Amino acid sequence: MTHAREHDAAANNELIAFRLGSQEFCLDIMSVRDIRGWTPTTPLPHACEYVKGVINLRGAVLPVVDLAARLGFAPVEPSARHVIIITQVGNQTIGLLVDAVSDILTVSSGSIQATPDVASELARAFMKGVIAMEGRMLSLIALDSVLTQNQAGQGLPN
Repeated sequence: MTHAREHDAAANNELIAFRLGSQEFCLDIMSVRDIRGWTPTTPLPHACEYVKGVINLRGAVLPVVDLAARLGFAPVEPSARHVIIITQVGNQTIGLLVDAVSDILTVSSGSIQATPDVASELARAFMKGVIAMEGRMLSLIALDSVLTQNQAGQGLPN
C-alpha cells in the first residue's frame, strides 16, 4: 500500500449516528447544524409525500423531511420522542425527522465498506457505504442525494 493510500485509509470521519425504526444510519457531522426536539410542522400544499412541512428556525423557514419515508420505509407519525436533525448541503438547509440520535462516532475511511451490489440503484444512490462496528451495522447516508430531486423529478422546496 502506498503512503497516500495508507493516509486515506487512516483518515478519520466524524459521524453522527441515528435510528430509523430498528435500523441505524449515520451522516457526516460537518453537515449537521443543530439537533432539535420534534416541532409540529406547517404542511405545504402539493409537497412530496416525504416532506412533513416547514418550521420556523430562528427566523428561517425550512422544510422537514421524514427521512424514513424518503428512504422508502413506512412514514413516521412524529411524537415528542422524535428529533429533527438540521442539516446543510451547499446552500440548502433541511430538517431530517428521525427516531433518535444515538452517537457521535469517529470512523476511519478504511472501515467504510461499499454499499453491496444487491442493493437497489436507489438505495446505492442514497448510501455512501456501510460501517460494521461493535456488533452494529450502520448505513452512511449520502446527504446530497437525499436532499436533491428524486427519480420522478420531484424535488424539495427551496
